Amino acid sequence: MTTGVTPSSTSSSPTTRQVWTRARGVVLGVVLLLAAAVAIAVVRSDARHGELDPRSADPYGSRAVAELLADRGVDTRVVTTLDEAAAAAGPDTTLLVAVPDLLTPGQQTRLRSAFANSGGRTVLVSSGSSSVERLAPGVTADPATSFDSTLAPGCALPAARRAGTADTGGIRYTTTHLTADECYPSERLATVLRLPAPSGDGDTVLLGAPDILLNDRLPEHGNASLALQLLGSRPHLVWYLPSPADASAASGEGGRGLLDLLPSGWLWGTLQLFVAAALAALWRARRLGPLVPEELPVAIRASETVEGHARLYRKANARDRAASALRSTTRTRLAPLVGIPAAQAHAPEALLPALSARLQGDARDPQALLFGPPPGDDTALVRLADRLDALEREVRRP
Repeated sequence: MTTGVTPSSTSSSPTTRQVWTRARGVVLGVVLLLAAAVAIAVVRSDARHGELDPRSADPYGSRAVAELLADRGVDTRVVTTLDEAAAAAGPDTTLLVAVPDLLTPGQQTRLRSAFANSGGRTVLVSSGSSSVERLAPGVTADPATSFDSTLAPGCALPAARRAGTADTGGIRYTTTHLTADECYPSERLATVLRLPAPSGDGDTVLLGAPDILLNDRLPEHGNASLALQLLGSRPHLVWYLPSPADASAASGEGGRGLLDLLPSGWLWGTLQLFVAAALAALWRARRLGPLVPEELPVAIRASETVEGHARLYRKANARDRAASALRSTTRTRLAPLVGIPAAQAHAPEALLPALSARLQGDARDPQALLFGPPPGDDTALVRLADRLDALEREVRRP
């Protein structure tokens, strides 16, 4: 049988060269990714710290304000766990919480209980809607941020009046507290809010933006004056940098997942990328139409065509299509040999009785061979081709 493929002529397993050709793109991508990770690790392996870190001299660090406070006798201590922050609350301490939105609801509730009646000052930097309601009850964060960065005091708070204009534009707040100092308003909403404690000398200050604490923004306008007055009212400053590695984040209830920590803009951006990818796929998709016959410029041997089809089937793992083609061709050739019209070659009720009469006394099962299920692997496909070839030779034998 001319379409049969024997194990000795064509191997069903890909060669080493073929495996490397298919996998080299993935291997190259992994190597580049590892190289980039190593490079980033090397670049970041120095003594630099993150944003709003009083140990960092980077433009977005806060080392400058910490050193200015030290010159005025205020010592700064950095903590990264909720236990340390809660234990530090006291009347002679200012507790600064950087990015309170990183705390879980359970952590926020516990932190509020620690500093609510401590008599000290608590400064919440960029506290959004997910944290301000628990850390500062009676305060609401407006979903629209300030369009302006530099704002005027617009209140009677002495620290704000002495500092003058400052870069406080960011999250805007509204409050139901009648005794609150609402400063640096943007569209009538405060970007700096001071809430006196119900009893004692303690208070809570909300900063809508961290700009006045950053190294590169500290010398501008009244940023340095406002920062020193807000953070230097007590002899001790505890700078709390929430960390995802804090054990209290996992032990508390209401923990936040990875998607909760992503800004909403990232989710919308990802959705837009998926839409763009789908539109690009539709634009570049192959337009399938009716087959058009075309004259070949050269004569191609039948064996080359068969081998080409076999390679395409193997590349696509289309064993079912290959087996169907082999069985269909075999049935077409067997039909006239057993006296069946070509139109009934693919009808089991017509072909099988005539074929069984020709194979009397043989245990061969022509039905499973000619009309059975597709082979499960390449080895079974090769075995099927050999059996079809043997069946045709036996029928042709006089």
